[in-house]
Amino acid sequence: MRLQDKVALITGGTSGIGKATAELFAREGAKLVITGRSDDRGRAVVDAIAPSGNAIFVHTDVARAEDCRRAVEQSIDKFGRLDILFNNAGVFYAHDAIECTEEEWDQQIDVGLKGTFLMSKYALPHMIRQGAGVIVNNSSGWGLVGGDKAVAYCAAKGGVVLLTKAMAIDHGRQGIRVNCICPGDVDTPMLPQDAQFRGLRWEEYLAGAANRPMGRVGTAEEIAKVVLFLASDDSSFMTGAAVAVDGGGTAD
Repeated sequence: MRLQDKVALITGGTSGIGKATAELFAREGAKLVITGRSDDRGRAVVDAIAPSGNAIFVHTDVARAEDCRRAVEQSIDKFGRLDILFNNAGVFYAHDAIECTEEEWDQQIDVGLKGTFLMSKYALPHMIRQGAGVIVNNSSGWGLVGGDKAVAYCAAKGGVVLLTKAMAIDHGRQGIRVNCICPGDVDTPMLPQDAQFRGLRWEEYLAGAANRPMGRVGTAEEIAKVVLFLASDDSSFMTGAAVAVDGGGTAD
């Protein structure tokens, strides 16, 4: 029960890494606020993980400042505090700079980078008043190194890494820790979408992962365990870190 009575807000919490993290946080005793753009999926996650009422879903587009402000305020209204923010929402289109449309660029930057900024902007004042809080941002291995056909995604995720470090510097003495995870290929709904963008069959796509040090893709549950570590007191002397969770993908 490492998060007993902690209040955690998870963006993009209706599938993939966000959903797995919500499930794990619930088992560890957290009260949860889950955001996303699908009301049906959001309600299903809340009903499954917290029938006791210790979770709510707030329909949120993280690219909209008013939505982010409202999500934070509803967290405070429901539970009285906000201890953990997991900025997880993101989108991906597999295009190089020539193929990437302005709309695709804007969407990936707005959701992945601007959304992380906006949610943090509205969460931080509450955490500062409490004198404690944790922000975990979801970047990517491609936020540390470049990747093929992912120009906007790399730009967004690289921005998340340095946004993380900047906020860690600004707010460390106010009791706030800010870290980010940098996952590699993870078995979530985003991965088959990437394969489709690249015109690859699923088996061909997975064969690429076999060339990496651990020879496989990760699971959402494996990533969630690292988020839990960063969100809990187990990582009490960590801030400003970008933690690769990629099966060794950025090691070579």
